[in-house]
Amino acid sequence: MLVGNEWADDACVYKLNDEQAVVQTLDFFTPIVDDPYLFGQIAAANAISDIYAMGARPIFALNIVGFPLAKLGPDVLGQILKGGADKAAEAGIFVTGGHSIDDAEPKYGMCVTGIVHPDKIMANQGAKPGDKLVLTKPIGVGVLTTAVKRELRTEAQIDAAIKCMAAINRPGGEAIAEVGANSATDVTGYGLAGHLYEVAKASNVGMKLHVDAIPVLPEVRELIAEKCYPGGTRKNWLYFKQWLDFADDVTDDEQLLVCDSQTSGGMVISVPADKCDALAASLKKHNAMAAAVVGEVVADHPGRLAVVR
Repeated sequence: MLVGNEWADDACVYKLNDEQAVVQTLDFFTPIVDDPYLFGQIAAANAISDIYAMGARPIFALNIVGFPLAKLGPDVLGQILKGGADKAAEAGIFVTGGHSIDDAEPKYGMCVTGIVHPDKIMANQGAKPGDKLVLTKPIGVGVLTTAVKRELRTEAQIDAAIKCMAAINRPGGEAIAEVGANSATDVTGYGLAGHLYEVAKASNVGMKLHVDAIPVLPEVRELIAEKCYPGGTRKNWLYFKQWLDFADDVTDDEQLLVCDSQTSGGMVISVPADKCDALAASLKKHNAMAAAVVGEVVADHPGRLAVVR
């Protein structure tokens, strides 16, 4: 077992031989949008992206489903599964089956299997001082989906967030394969700051995150100013702030922003500084939603994240 559950990695990795290791992850959740087809796409993208975050290539997936069939009917379930299958096809993989149970609340996701060379794993332990941190999607999904729940926005008005959640992280995986990197993680429930802290702790390094360099979805800052953000975002801030060092000019709203709980977020790639431009160019070539240099890895304050301008 090359990567287990020691450092909160995105997937486990088991060595098969000197050339191959198998990578496996499981992820599922309740609906984040009303449209069942979009829900299927987002849930599948979220699960598949864990494979890319390990530097691996996905090869197949299994569905995991909880569904109130008598209440919602087979057509809704069919749309969810079609969304997942179409997203898997976009990643170039098959859905080979799965398992379902009758459940009062819909739940959907995937167990995804991938392969990687044992020497090219992007584990959380790999970040090195001097690396640049490159983010592949904007943040703010949690704020925008909360705005819909509170009827401050409609789903049509947060189309940018929905497209962001439904996008697989294949561009990040392809860029890592082309250019190389030291570490990567995807940004999900713990927010950008929480997941960077996990990498800093695992790698025994410090990190600096530049709040002004972070790409943010439209209207997110305005909504946070109106106190619209998920409970999970506040929980992230309350928990992770013991390891976060906020500069005096970083506002309370910006502190919440970097802790915003994401669904199917982008990747943060820790790449040697001399490869940073090449990685950004590769991300753009593969149509990543962002290729933003948002910070750097440092040798001092290991296991801590400084949030600065």
